[in-house]
Amino acid sequence: MNSVELKKPIKVTFFGDSTCVGQGVSIYQGWVTKLAKFLDAHSLEIKREIIVSNSSINGRTTRQALEDMPYHIQGSQTDILIVQFGLNDCNHWASDNGLPRVSLPAFLVNIEEIIGRAKASGVSSVLLNNNHPTSRDKLNMHGTSITYQKSNENFNSALSDLAKRLPNFVKFQDVEGHFKALLIDKTCNIENYLLEDGLHLSIRGHDEYYNLMLPKLLQSINEFTRQSE
Repeated sequence: MNSVELKKPIKVTFFGDSTCVGQGVSIYQGWVTKLAKFLDAHSLEIKREIIVSNSSINGRTTRQALEDMPYHIQGSQTDILIVQFGLNDCNHWASDNGLPRVSLPAFLVNIEEIIGRAKASGVSSVLLNNNHPTSRDKLNMHGTSITYQKSNENFNSALSDLAKRLPNFVKFQDVEGHFKALLIDKTCNIENYLLEDGLHLSIRGHDEYYNLMLPKLLQSINEFTRQSE
């Protein structure tokens, strides 16, 4: 055996819904794919392999995510986990008779359990995101007196409050705040960052996620590298 052992790869996993999948755009245009490409080059700079995987699924709620965790996360030896849910939890389907797919209190409990299970599985750092604004702010959802966007805002606000009480290994990214800052420029509106459905990210929207998340992810990788040396 060599006297110097090779360092284990740093494993980064995205765990979310269609925002992380990149629904509606070509695979190479998605922010997760762009980050993975950047980290391939970055791994050469730090002389340590970085393996990026995307365990995200379109339409997934936090309830479904917890059911998927044993397969996707708990046995994957992930070091840095990016968690992003809420856009499906806050939705109201006609068959739900006026209720959200996941209630707000249950959503918050599910997020905490996802984080707890991640930590128990050896995850060193969790990057927790809330969600971008949508343009679905005109019509109330079926059987409700609330628009989709208002429900999204309620979930974002509650998640922001929860993040203040979470342990230090959880890093919260205020995606909603990032996009609202962009919209201060009156020449921009949220439709510029979304597809025609008013929900999913356009290429420009993916670019903004990339701009926001790249420095956060690099910081977590640098911290993990120092801790594991």
